[in-house]
Amino acid sequence: MALAGVVVGAAWAWLAPPARAVVALTRSGDRVNAYVGSEADHLFIGAFLMLGMPSVLGVVAAVLVWQWRAHRGPLMVAALSLGSVAATATAAGLGAWLAHMRYGVTTLEGAPVTPEHRIYYFSEAPPVFFGHSPVQIAATVLVPAAVAALVYALLTVGTMRDDLGAWPPVAAAPVLPAPVGSLPVPTPDAPPQ
Repeated sequence: MALAGVVVGAAWAWLAPPARAVVALTRSGDRVNAYVGSEADHLFIGAFLMLGMPSVLGVVAAVLVWQWRAHRGPLMVAALSLGSVAATATAAGLGAWLAHMRYGVTTLEGAPVTPEHRIYYFSEAPPVFFGHSPVQIAATVLVPAAVAALVYALLTVGTMRDDLGAWPPVAAAPVLPAPVGSLPVPTPDAPPQ
């Protein structure tokens, strides 16, 4: 799944839109920055794509893993969840690196504004996470794993057999075996013996 995370990270870096911003020098010499028009929405879109694309990968992986009938069960869903976490972490790391390589890093202090050239436009790399706190980063990494586990659980609930459809099927043992030498139970349409 980590290899699939490489593909997701590269696709995210290509699809996530940059936020176009401007740094300006005021008459008093202060630097101010702002996003052009509604470009600040792209900050949300980039983070949402990083949450959504690995979640789709988790759904597809859960359905594909479910097809491996001989190994269905709790160990498989645990491996699926760990693989989904690895794929999301790989996608986030690679996607952030590729986006920063593509757009570069511009800081408020490093923007080339002078009294002669007071305005500088640039494209900012999209964010990978919704925020910088550990809880927000952990949520972004764990939500796709939870989605994959939920899809696997729904497939499990939809299975009518206790062995989850594994092959060869396990024959159900009779509830109460008939004692040796017992007489057959007469049915209403059978003649008495």
